[in-house]
Amino acid sequence: MLILTARVDEVDTVVGLDAGADDYVTKPFRLAELLARVRALLRRGTSETPVVQGVRIDADSRRAWMGDKELHLTTKEFDLLRVLVRDAGKVVTREQIMREVWDTNWWGSTKTLDMHISWLRRKLGDDAAKPRYITTVRGVGFRFERE
Repeated sequence: MLILTARVDEVDTVVGLDAGADDYVTKPFRLAELLARVRALLRRGTSETPVVQGVRIDADSRRAWMGDKELHLTTKEFDLLRVLVRDAGKVVTREQIMREVWDTNWWGSTKTLDMHISWLRRKLGDDAAKPRYITTVRGVGFRFERE
């Protein structure tokens, strides 16, 4: 993430970077420099492959591995795992998952999501009663555990 702002104080830069920004550019800026920074972030983003608890995702090739074993996932299972691993350690709400994976604002039943979570857990060798990977946060959503 790139923050483009008029705030030039050191504390603003520190807060922005600590909040998760990869770069912080203040106005006025030179267009050529801004474009170079964007290209650098794009290069870095495509080469990074998140690995959490031995689960590795390659979004560019739409493949996932557990250790050195490739997981054979459906399109929705892959998208669901990608969202959960990307936000590992954080609760991802049901609404956010429905929006990102099913491209819809879903206010009714999320049984489809529950079924896909169940199938994904099975493929990861996870146990819903004592989860190692995907924890259900009742009434909110799911969390992919960091360790």
